[in-house]
Amino acid sequence: MKRLVVFASGNGSNYAALQAAIAAGELAAQIVCVVCDHVDAYVLTRAQADGVPVIVINYRDYPDKAAAERAIVTQLPPLDLVILAGYMRIIGDTLLAAYPKRIINLHPALLPSFPGRNGILDAYNYGVRITGVTVHYVDAGIDSGEIIAQQAVPIAPKQSLPALEAAIHAAEHQLLPQVVSDLIEEGVI
Repeated sequence: MKRLVVFASGNGSNYAALQAAIAAGELAAQIVCVVCDHVDAYVLTRAQADGVPVIVINYRDYPDKAAAERAIVTQLPPLDLVILAGYMRIIGDTLLAAYPKRIINLHPALLPSFPGRNGILDAYNYGVRITGVTVHYVDAGIDSGEIIAQQAVPIAPKQSLPALEAAIHAAEHQLLPQVVSDLIEEGVI
């Protein structure tokens, strides 16, 4: 059974999608910890309801990102894969060195287009007719790591931004568990 750690900053819907895939027997893994950088994020409520240990890290309590990441690394249980699922921080050298090629990110756009924290809004405002979701390995850049998988999401004429956001999230909830399952089946993790 592969051991997953999910980093999230908000609602935790992708955490919930991973848990649902595990419960349905579609993902041979367990989530052993959730790391969050917001004390009031709903993902913490979800994890605690599932009995999953949580680490809440306030980066302002540390002199720099490296110190905060060292604190995270020292608290993490043994793991096979770190999944950034709505974690709104750039991962630094400390975490990258601790888990080389074992950190993946879910991004709400078809990379390399629209990197950064506003992928959905940027694609919508640019006027593209197709956007999507990308799962990629994390490197030292911003959404620049090797792409593992992508799923396209069409943007209908006159589609509202909330409707596009809902479509992107639905695609995320399908793609992320599938990619993690594929990595396990292929022996990558």
